[in-house]
Amino acid sequence: MENAFERAIFNSEKDKPLTFFFKQKDRLFALHPDMSDTIINMKILRKCRRELENSIKFICVETCSTEDYINAMEDIITRTRTGKPWTGFPMESKIVSKPSKQDKRPERPVLKCHKC
Repeated sequence: MENAFERAIFNSEKDKPLTFFFKQKDRLFALHPDMSDTIINMKILRKCRRELENSIKFICVETCSTEDYINAMEDIITRTRTGKPWTGFPMESKIVSKPSKQDKRPERPVLKCHKC
């Protein structure tokens, strides 16, 4: 259970904030039932990418409820690219246009010499 919590990292393309947050909260609560909600929320926020974690901490005060953290996470993910992994610059694809029927000229037949 502890290894599953340690390996889990939030990925906005694969995970939904609500399911990720509650799954990690259940895992932490199973390991440490006496841990307070604020500490659990902070540990779960550390499982997000640094930009997303800082954005959520900027919006929510440390004493916010779990619901406030989830709402802030959903708002940030839907409105910005924060929390999404960097994929690099898009490759410039060479657009090869297919010749249209108007551009296509009829091919001339190869003329052969009849004397040879």
